[in-house]
Amino acid sequence: MNRTFLQADDVHDLVAEQFGAERRVTGLDRLTGGSKKGVYRLGLDDRTTAILYVWAAGENYWPPSPTVPDDPFTDASGAELFAVAHAALTAAGVRIPRLIMLGRDGRYLDADIALAEDVGEVRLEALMEHDPATAAAPLSTLGAALRRMHTTVGPHYGKLTAIIHGEAPQARRTEDIIVDRALGHLETAAALDPRLADAQHRIAARVRHLRDRVSPRQTYVLVHGELGPDHVLVSPAGEPVIIDFEGLTYFDVEWEHAWLQLRFGTAYPALRPVGLDPDRLELYRFAQTLSLIEGPLRIANTDFPNRQWMLDLAERNITKVLADA
Repeated sequence: MNRTFLQADDVHDLVAEQFGAERRVTGLDRLTGGSKKGVYRLGLDDRTTAILYVWAAGENYWPPSPTVPDDPFTDASGAELFAVAHAALTAAGVRIPRLIMLGRDGRYLDADIALAEDVGEVRLEALMEHDPATAAAPLSTLGAALRRMHTTVGPHYGKLTAIIHGEAPQARRTEDIIVDRALGHLETAAALDPRLADAQHRIAARVRHLRDRVSPRQTYVLVHGELGPDHVLVSPAGEPVIIDFEGLTYFDVEWEHAWLQLRFGTAYPALRPVGLDPDRLELYRFAQTLSLIEGPLRIANTDFPNRQWMLDLAERNITKVLADA
């Protein structure tokens, strides 16, 4: 795919209307890390900045994913999801970038867009690696925010937009959705790697065994879906600011904590987790490991610029799955 990214001239009308006709663009930098949407830092001549999100086909590197019809975590991207999740997290008292405007009518660009507060470039991930002492306070504050999310309870699971529109299927148990998701990821990945093909039946049996140990549940909480320290910025005031939250979903808290354990490692206890079901947690941890094989292998077959990083990620998780199955 021949990708063309935004230039400063493309946002002239947007800047004039949102910040004043006297304002001038001094910079428009596409930030790294975004793979489903474009993320740009917009600089103005009064030395202020803002973040511009752009949801457009040319900004999305991901090819279509294997889908389970009622899987709420499939293709979680888009301006509507962003807006609804922003409102829900704000209501829950979770620090996220302040929303300046949301545009879905193509008025400024041929894409859905949002302008948001720029809280800076410092990621919690970098602090954890290079300055653990400074990371301690935002980690603790993040743990309190997660507790607020994970005690925001609802009777239905699914994407927030689907629940609002009455379109979130509730016919199956959440663990069965995750089993189908995991087996779909396994099938796709096995077609790409002979080691997984040889072990496919053994791995599938492990998934089903873990599912058989899980007890039913009928209440759900707000989960981010892929919250790692790379999705938390630390503001100049030291606040942890959660980003990339379009996947916010009502689901089992163990889905979140399986990912948090994986991504935060030895710092995970600082997040002060709520009570968890160990059997559900183990199933979800194994399913997420499979997703960290299938997803990276899928995007590595596109023009994604950091292909080798994705292949290395898949390789680490292939090793883990083969050892665990």
